[in-house]
Amino acid sequence: MKAHDESMKKEIVLASASPRRSDLLREAGVAFRVEPARVDEKDDPLGNPVEIVRHNAELKAEEVSGRFSGEIVLGADTVVALGERVLGKPKDRDEAFSMLRSLAGQTHEVHTGVCLILENGAKDIFSVATRVTFRELADEDIISYIRDVPVMDKAGSYALQEQGARIVESVEGSRSNVIGLPVEEVLKRLV
Repeated sequence: MKAHDESMKKEIVLASASPRRSDLLREAGVAFRVEPARVDEKDDPLGNPVEIVRHNAELKAEEVSGRFSGEIVLGADTVVALGERVLGKPKDRDEAFSMLRSLAGQTHEVHTGVCLILENGAKDIFSVATRVTFRELADEDIISYIRDVPVMDKAGSYALQEQGARIVESVEGSRSNVIGLPVEEVLKRLV
């Protein structure tokens, strides 16, 4: 999806060091520069996933906007929700294994919150949810996946774009959302 509108030619400030978010914006033809937010994200394994991602996205965008006033700033945050449990990034390989074991054979939701702060300071905060169903996985499958894919910086300990077919059976909704940014929705709001 290419950005066509004149307003899309303005450079935005991405308040994230995520290489996946950068890749998605680059592929969409959005001009941007990276200025990671310096904030402590809310991390609540029993919290409301929509509230968590919206809060963290706004926190990131506000911190960066404070440094780059008058520019368009995009903050984002992604979590995986399995029932009442919110899965962020794993703290170690054991936690990554535990997360993937709990997702095996299950359907979960990936929530990404986005906060756009426009040049005039107006905020647009929204979130997108995508349903993802995992294949049944043996312990050996999980160990192999963790060995082959860098999972430590990924919500839920997996990456759809990195050998996702090994573990994911189906995706209902935005694939880019699962990767870390609902690009289609962001583009609509930037126009």
